[in-house]
Amino acid sequence: MILTDTHTHLYSEEFAEDRDAMMHRAFDAGVTRLFVPSIDSSYTQQMYDIENQYPENVFLMMGLHPTYVKENYLEELAHVERELASRKFVAVGEIGVDLYWDKTRLAEQQHAFKYQIQLAKKYGLAINIHCRDAFDEVFEVLESEKGENLYGIFHCFTGDFEQAQKAISYNMKLGIGGVATFKNGKIDQFLADIDLKHIVLETDSPYLSPVPHRGKRNESSYTLLVAEKLAAIYGKSVVEIAEITTQNSKEIYGI
Repeated sequence: MILTDTHTHLYSEEFAEDRDAMMHRAFDAGVTRLFVPSIDSSYTQQMYDIENQYPENVFLMMGLHPTYVKENYLEELAHVERELASRKFVAVGEIGVDLYWDKTRLAEQQHAFKYQIQLAKKYGLAINIHCRDAFDEVFEVLESEKGENLYGIFHCFTGDFEQAQKAISYNMKLGIGGVATFKNGKIDQFLADIDLKHIVLETDSPYLSPVPHRGKRNESSYTLLVAEKLAAIYGKSVVEIAEITTQNSKEIYGI
């Protein structure tokens, strides 16, 4: 059984003490494909180091996270562009809009989002979307860029059924993680009404641990817990969930 974690911050400081053990727990759980989003330029070298250590298992994205859109964001976008031109990545991400922490930089966040979508199109890559308290603002940008060459993953999807349908209409798979196991997560109430061909698994580790680890550090091995939850929701075996969602991830990331 091969499980795919389509979104995991393996370079996080929270793994500094036991990163190798954490990676091998993932492999032991069947999670052998791990996709790593970028945050900003300060993490780039650490991403490359992890890829070099686990070249068969770790695949990298490049992008500027919306909460890191600061005064120097144009410099950061230039860094993203340089890296995309210099080597292979599987996606541009994570990119998007986040109005939970800071509403004052909406214009800059949307500009960075749109610009990076255009870079993804230039290089024929998927995008990986971060959206928090900003569905309307994200959809506004996606609407302006929609087309066959716009596709990707709506990471950590926590919207309602209507928003899920809208995300899918823009060629986005829904990244489902620990929130699906929460009692108040809500998405488990309508997921069964969404065809599995639109679903990929993720952890967003070290954040958003699934039950029974909620509130503690998340890690990629817990992708298996998400798969078990989806197996219950869809009435399928964990092996079937793993097979379908891994195939979906290959369609998006091309690897």
